Amino acid sequence: MIPVVVLAGFLGSGKTTLLNHLLRTSGGTRIGVVVNDFGRINIDAFAVSAQVDSMVSLSNGCLCCAVDGTELDGMLTKLASADLDVIVIEASGLAEPAAMVRMVVQAPGVSYGGLIYVVDAVEIDAVPHLERDLALADLVVLNKVDRVPSPPSLPCTAPVVPVTYGQIDPALLFEVRPPDLGPRQLSFDDLEDHSTHAHARYDSVSFEYAEPLHPKLFMDFLSARPEGLFRAKGFVRFPLGTFMLHTVGAYVSFTAVDDAPTQLVLIGAGIDPEALTDWLMACAADGPVTEQDMLWVLRYAR
Repeated sequence: MIPVVVLAGFLGSGKTTLLNHLLRTSGGTRIGVVVNDFGRINIDAFAVSAQVDSMVSLSNGCLCCAVDGTELDGMLTKLASADLDVIVIEASGLAEPAAMVRMVVQAPGVSYGGLIYVVDAVEIDAVPHLERDLALADLVVLNKVDRVPSPPSLPCTAPVVPVTYGQIDPALLFEVRPPDLGPRQLSFDDLEDHSTHAHARYDSVSFEYAEPLHPKLFMDFLSARPEGLFRAKGFVRFPLGTFMLHTVGAYVSFTAVDDAPTQLVLIGAGIDPEALTDWLMACAADGPVTEQDMLWVLRYAR
């Protein structure tokens, strides 16, 4: 199941700039790019005409196609059969984010990987329905903060990452494959390594624990995690099963896997490694865990 990340935001917010940045700095990650827009979009010197079912191969091994909203599910199905690590949809600045998310959730062969909403810090007052759209976002990218005296406050509960020129670390959005690894499954050690990005200014915390964690306590941790903690990924062992965890901002997804110890990487800005480690240690299952307790996790499971 290839994860699909939806990249939305109003006209001129910097979505294409951010997308180009992801393509340039994602190492050996094979990205399928879907452009849902009208006119001509320039992606790393490739002019992609907004013609349904058009597709071009980018020089870094990624694929780029252009579709209108009615053909999105068909293109996702086509890309799902390719050898890709992730698909990123750049939505039209006039698109309804809710409609885009519904299409992804219903498309076969892919899994929803979160809604990233880009906001122009300069033109924030000109964005229609901003509060409504931000309520759907899993992670908000506040772009162009270098052009305002101080970052504006946004009416949302999702984590907000302030950036300039769309320079967000790809590791905050999806798994990044180092360029020299080739087509193999990433190991736990690989998950930690995002220091090769020139813009890597985030902190990472590794947590390994052999004994099971309590599902309710762990979900309490995810629900109340610190504001600067943007990403958590890896494996979580519970008494009734082990799951692969993927989070982007507020988005949470679990996938059942074979039994393994808990191995997590937490990525954020201004986070306290010692406090996070202590908090996770406090999630240990020191009593009986029932199937009812597991529902706290299974509601987010594929």
